[in-house]
Amino acid sequence: MLSIRSNSQIEQELGTRLKNRRLDLNLSQEEVAKRSGLARRTITAIEHGEGSTLSTLIALLRALDSLDTLEGFLPDPGISPMAMITLKDDVKKYASKPRKTPPPTPWKWGDER
Repeated sequence: MLSIRSNSQIEQELGTRLKNRRLDLNLSQEEVAKRSGLARRTITAIEHGEGSTLSTLIALLRALDSLDTLEGFLPDPGISPMAMITLKDDVKKYASKPRKTPPPTPWKWGDER
């Protein structure tokens, strides 16, 4: 359960999981470095839970053919049902000509003709 762990412990767990994924694919750190464009030392640091930037993590996931795991991590919520209702009301059904405003009439008292 990750929610009771510290940030440092979670980084170590993610590093372990990334290392296991690399080993499951039978890839060396050097091969992953070439695929990702990262330094081998960076991959070693991540696998030891020493942190990373988001961009580095994405490059590493891409090199491990695991980029799709981000979809499960934060799935796209799509459009909410309430937003869909408002969108239906705002949908333009046809094009219309600009409306002409009538010329202003001079103001009159109610008893004048």
